Parts: sequence; structure tokens; C-alpha cells
Amino acid sequence: MRKQLKNFVEAIGTDAIAIIPAAHEVTRSYDTEFKFHQDPDFYYLTGFPEPDAIAVIAPSNKKNPYTLFVRPRDPLMETWYGRREGVEGAVKNHGADKALPIEKFESELAKMLDGHEKLYYRFGVDNKLDQQILQYLSGQRFKRLKTAYPPHTIIDPTILIHEMRLHKTDGEVKLMQKSADIAAEAHVLAMQSTKPGMNESQIEAIIEHYFRMNGAAGVSYNSIIGGGANATILHYVENNAPLKDGDLLLVDAGAHYKGYASDITRTFPVSGKFTKPQREVYDIVLDVEIACLEATKKGNTVKQRHELSIELLTEGMKQLGLLKGKTKDLIKKKAFMKYYMHGVGHYLGLDVHDAGRYFTDPKAKNSRPFEAGMVLTVEPGLYIPPDDKNAPSKYRGIGIRIEDDVLVTEDGNVNLTASCPKQAEEIEELMNGRQAKSGKK
Repeated sequence: MRKQLKNFVEAIGTDAIAIIPAAHEVTRSYDTEFKFHQDPDFYYLTGFPEPDAIAVIAPSNKKNPYTLFVRPRDPLMETWYGRREGVEGAVKNHGADKALPIEKFESELAKMLDGHEKLYYRFGVDNKLDQQILQYLSGQRFKRLKTAYPPHTIIDPTILIHEMRLHKTDGEVKLMQKSADIAAEAHVLAMQSTKPGMNESQIEAIIEHYFRMNGAAGVSYNSIIGGGANATILHYVENNAPLKDGDLLLVDAGAHYKGYASDITRTFPVSGKFTKPQREVYDIVLDVEIACLEATKKGNTVKQRHELSIELLTEGMKQLGLLKGKTKDLIKKKAFMKYYMHGVGHYLGLDVHDAGRYFTDPKAKNSRPFEAGMVLTVEPGLYIPPDDKNAPSKYRGIGIRIEDDVLVTEDGNVNLTASCPKQAEEIEELMNGRQAKSGKK
């Protein structure tokens, strides 16, 4: 049994049963679908990659604690849409104790649920499955059968699974390191390839081509390739503008490798050389990024790290002439949000914004401390709008974000994306080395 599933079985206890559905294909238009992406909770527990499946987990069933309902083999459908594992493959290749065709789920439902006190199920995700379960529960209530014992407590398994997902196993860390390595290499290639006159779309193509050519399934989110003032738009994804000499290019792109995401941002000069104003802003962001990376360790909290980023960036904004006044007053008034309006990082794993609570106090007063096995991003930034008349003119239109992926360990942390250059001198040397080889100074 998969380790993640074994831990889940132990957590829910023998008086419970869990029903965890897979994702369905999503129509893109008319009769075409988006590329399938498995539900991350289902994938975490089962590793099963196909749509329209349902996992039933019943610890008290000593013979078959883990049953998978899957699409059966179908030569005609497989000719059109691809091979299926079927019931045999679900057992042989994916560790199910028992597998049945998905069409039998509804008829088996009553037999499976009977006798369990608790049902772990998340309503509001799969409407068809919701109705099947509700109809069963309603039917049992009105029949009042003395020999039927349906679950009397329904528990959303989301929090339990997400807390498990928050702490990565050694195997997960290896996959995340591989995802980070692929992404870091792609970012290096982007730096080496970029030159004035290219288009943002070409850099996007270079990066995503490298992902696919080196084992990634694709991107872990829509890539952000923002040149010049486009870098001041946090989620800029048009990626279709020309790259101009003298501008910076912000690249936020991560690979999706065997289910796991990486998330890297680097900002570098299109021409291969930072201007003085660009370097002044860049160095402030980099210093904050390094300080927050070092703070991503046991003993600190999510909230403390974010407050550190706010304090240091506010000091930096004062240094640049973007803000004036006492740092404490500026923070109290949230003046920093004009140029730094997002958090300093997020959990990372099967999702790019991964599962797990940031606050464990119901009243949201105390954020949770960092714990070994957590993986988080560190991504401070400064974004100065091109039309901001209150900012010094030399800084207008500069957007800079620097982001790494960090694993918290028992004695500190590991930067999974450390191989991707971020020191300004390193970036310039890398880019100018490419230019020198091509005969350009």
C-alpha cells in the first residue's frame, strides 16, 4: 500500500470509511477537452492517473481495505482516447486491493457504507457523486431498516489530507528536487537566450520546450514572462510583447514533474547588463529574499516571515525615495502595499499554491510555525507602476521579483532552486558569456 494511503488509513480509524473521487475531464469547447489534470488529493493517496475513478478506503475491511472503481477496458474507446488501466491494471499497477468497474459503484454503495460510524467525504466537488451519497443516506433514513447501519457522522477529509500533504516524505522531496532542477535549468537557458528584439512568447517557448524535453509533463501554472512595465503586473500571462534594450525581463515559471510543482522567479536585463537604477531596486529585493529565505526555518512562523519582508522592503522603499516617513508608521498605514502587495511565499507541492493551513488558531491570531518537511516559496518583490508620478522617474516601470523553493529541515533549510543564479553579477556573467560566444560584446 502506498505510504500516503497507509497513513490516511491509520488516521481515520477502523470505524470509518472514506470515499475519495478522482477528477473528471473538462470540456474546452464543443467536443474537445482540456488536458486532464488529476485531483491532487486523490492522486496523493492513490497515485492513480485516470479520470472518473473513485477510491473507497475502509480500514475495517481486512481483505480489501482499498477498493478502486475505474473505467473498464474498452477497445473502441481506447482507440479513440487512449489506453486504460482497467480493473486489472488498478490492482496490478496501482496497488488496489480490489477493483471494480465504475458503473458498479452505485449498486455497491449501500453494502460498502453499512456498519461504519463515520463517512469521510467532501461534498460540493462532484455533483453526481454527491447525489448518489445523499440519496443513499436519505433512503436509509426513511426506510428505518433495523438491519441497516449507515454512517451517522460525515467528515470532510480535506483538512486531514491537506495536513498530510503539507509535510513531504523523502520520496516527495526527491520529486520536488527534480522538478526544481528542471525549472532552474530552463531559467538559465532563458537568460542565455534573451536578447533585444525577441518576443516574450519566444522566451516562454524556450522555457516550456525545455520542461517537456527533460521529463516534465508541462508547466505547473501559466508562465509569466513580463518585459519592461509588464513586470509590474503580478499575474501577467499575455506574454506577447517585444523585448526592448534597456528593459528588465521578469520570468516566473515552474515545471510540473510527476505530479509535483516547482515555482521560480528571476528578473534579469534584456541586454545582459543592469542599469544603475535597476540594480538599486534589484539589490534591495535580493537582500530581502535572502533574509526571508534564511528565516524559513523551525522556530519562526509564517506571519513572522511575512512581517520581516514588509519591514525590510519598507526600509528599501524609503531608501529609493518611494516612501517617506517612519518605518513603523508606514507599516501601520500599509503604505508599502502600493509597491509590495502580495505575501512573501506560499506552500508548494502537488499544487503550486499547495494545501495546508497558514493559521492554526481559529481566530487567526497566531500563524503556524515552520516544521520539517514543509516546502515553501520565498518571493519578495517591488513593482513600480510606469505612470506613478510620486516615484522617482528613473524607477518608474521597474518590476522585480526573485523567488526560490525552500525545504524546511530539522536543522535549517535546503534551497531546492539554489542552482538558478540570482546574484546580479552572476546573471550578467551568464548572459554576457552567451553573447561573447556568439561574437557579440
